[in-house]
Amino acid sequence: MLRNRIEVVQARLTKMRSYTTGLTLSLFLLFLCFQFPATLGDVGTAKSYDPPYLPTKCNGYDQDQFPEGGYFAAASDGLWDNGAACGRKYRMRCISGPRRACNGGSIVVQVVDFCRDSPCSATLMLSNKAFDAVSRIPTAKINVEYIQI
Repeated sequence: MLRNRIEVVQARLTKMRSYTTGLTLSLFLLFLCFQFPATLGDVGTAKSYDPPYLPTKCNGYDQDQFPEGGYFAAASDGLWDNGAACGRKYRMRCISGPRRACNGGSIVVQVVDFCRDSPCSATLMLSNKAFDAVSRIPTAKINVEYIQI
């Protein structure tokens, strides 16, 4: 009788060990997910560019090409794709910059132009309004994560 009781207790302990091991592993994996968030897409740089924004390489002097809200961008050679980038939208966020430049959060920008600098000084040149939404420092060059949507 004592022997049966010992076997029952040992079986319960074994079951509890496997449960706590599984729980510990689950908690550890959950912790890793929050420590190392998944990358949204590509990594590049962004700067702001000043008006005048017209004419653009996409639609010339057409004022209707600009998205509501004023979040638009000029694309560098790597994104321009011989003009196919016109109208593309990118979800982006600041990931680093000088003196903690990032505001946090993400925005959606629409490509309306080709970068006017040669060579372009950033992957995306953002309208002042778009840049202000992601950076605290208007003159900074920031590192961004972006994905076409």
